[in-house]
Amino acid sequence: MKKAIYLSLLLFATLTIKVTAQEIQAPMASAGNAQQELIELSKKKWAWMADRKTDSLNILFHEKAVFVHMGANMTKEQELNTIKSGGIHYKKADIHEVSVNIIGNMAILLNRITLLAVVGGNEVTNPFTVTEVYQKQGDSWHLAAMSFTRLLTR
Repeated sequence: MKKAIYLSLLLFATLTIKVTAQEIQAPMASAGNAQQELIELSKKKWAWMADRKTDSLNILFHEKAVFVHMGANMTKEQELNTIKSGGIHYKKADIHEVSVNIIGNMAILLNRITLLAVVGGNEVTNPFTVTEVYQKQGDSWHLAAMSFTRLLTR
């Protein structure tokens, strides 16, 4: 009788561990897919910025998005107007490193880039870490914040 109880408990514990492991693996796989989705979305964003595709950026940028540059903080409207007018032309972002950290319906993406841009009519190249904060709304990710931190080394 004791042997049957021990075997039953052992079987129950084994099944519980297996179910728990499967529950943990499913979200981890989903997180990996979301990370890749965000990396691709960020790459598209850089291309849209270079091509001045403000219609696509308008959809991507959250209504309350903020943008922190070396010399200014901007709202969504200001950022879009600056891109559209050519006040800043993001010509090319060479991406060297990317990391994504997902926390619930928020994601923090860090890009280490070398940015070639035209600012005030002058072509400049700067090394940056760009922090992008995304919020998931329904099935879509929206950029809520983007901050440029100039690096001291290239």
